[in-house]
Amino acid sequence: VNGKKLFMKLCISCHTTGKGEKHKIGPNLFGIVGKTCGTSEFKYHTEAIKQKAIVWNEETLNDYLEDPKKFIPGTSMAFYGVKKTEDRKDLIAFLNTLK
Repeated sequence: VNGKKLFMKLCISCHTTGKGEKHKIGPNLFGIVGKTCGTSEFKYHTEAIKQKAIVWNEETLNDYLEDPKKFIPGTSMAFYGVKKTEDRKDLIAFLNTLK
C-alpha cells in the first residue's frame, strides 16, 4: 500500500503503469521487473541507459532509485532519488505487482 502511495506522489507525473498504456515523459513501467533497461519501445531512452543493459530486479532498482544519475551517468531521468531504504523497498514491491 505504501509503495503505491509513494509511486502516486513521486513517479506518476512521468510514468504510467497499466498494460499497454502510452508512455509519458518517462517509459511505462508495467512489467519492468525482469526487463533489461533501455529495451522497451520508449523512444527517448538515452544511450547511457541502453548501454548499461542491466536487468531490473530488486537490487538494480534499489540502486537506481537511490541515485539515478550515479547508477546510470547520462540518464535523462530528472529525479533526485529516494533516500529512505524503506521507501525504496516499498516502491520496488509495488513495481513487482505490475505484471
